[in-house]
Amino acid sequence: MISRALFPDEIGCVDPALCRSICGASVGCSNMAYPKLVVELMPVGLRGLMLAVILAALMSSLTSIFNSSSTLFTLDLYHRARPRASEMELMIVGRVFILVLMCISLLWIPVVQTANSGQLFDYIQSVTSFLAPPITAVFVMAIFWPRANEQGAFWGLMTGLAVGLTRMIMEFSYFPPSCGQPDHRPSVVTDVHYLYFALILLALTCLVIVVVSLVTAPIPKEHLYRLTWWSRNDIEPRIDLSNSQATPDPVNCDRPDDEPLPQPTWKRIVMWLCGLSRQVQSAHPAVENQDLNFLQEKSLWRNVCNVNALLLLAVNVFLWGYFA
Repeated sequence: MISRALFPDEIGCVDPALCRSICGASVGCSNMAYPKLVVELMPVGLRGLMLAVILAALMSSLTSIFNSSSTLFTLDLYHRARPRASEMELMIVGRVFILVLMCISLLWIPVVQTANSGQLFDYIQSVTSFLAPPITAVFVMAIFWPRANEQGAFWGLMTGLAVGLTRMIMEFSYFPPSCGQPDHRPSVVTDVHYLYFALILLALTCLVIVVVSLVTAPIPKEHLYRLTWWSRNDIEPRIDLSNSQATPDPVNCDRPDDEPLPQPTWKRIVMWLCGLSRQVQSAHPAVENQDLNFLQEKSLWRNVCNVNALLLLAVNVFLWGYFA
């Protein structure tokens, strides 16, 4: 609101043609509100510091998302399709997948500019509301309900993602009308806010997890030690579930000789950029004996953390209610 008051002709533009000439989006220029304040009002030193902080936060989020997505695709999908793939092949596939994600992100920019009336924060929250509740439900149910099993988690996640993706496709297929025009979008898009939809989706996913888990066999207790909230302090040895579909380790395509052949400089540079080395490490390193009491806390510091958490929660609730 401060930015709209200070820059009414830019941040508060109404004419679609004028907005497009200012920020490239015809639905509004609200995404420029905070950067505009930083650039126009802050002094030179603080301005550069704030822009550096914004760019650092952006790069941190992008790198974490790209790296985690690349790892999931390479190890969970590609490695299952090609179980004998070498370490170098998996690394190259991961790098190529990151490039594909970058291209998709660039092509998705026009959708972001037009979705949710051009408001980037609302767009981020809406996408999170469509995709995050199923994952949250699976995690919470697995931690706090020992009866949840693999079948319940799988079908709950698939059901939640299917419903969330359906709503997301509908959200992006029907663009919001401009001011003064009638809204002909379906009622599930116009009448159900994305935050309410997130609660409904979370409840639906939990319901599917409960139903499927109750009609299927439970996980034996000896497999759940220190994996749930209620068994986090157990000291009994846990028996890992056998994975009948385990994939073999990546094949080492290097020469088995003790003295590897020398490589040209360009190849060593490429392998260094890709994070590869000539030394092959075991995919299952030896696990040392761990102290099973590492989660035990002293009562004093546990109470201090609990009191501070309650104080912060009370302050946040007060600020939220006061300024809302």
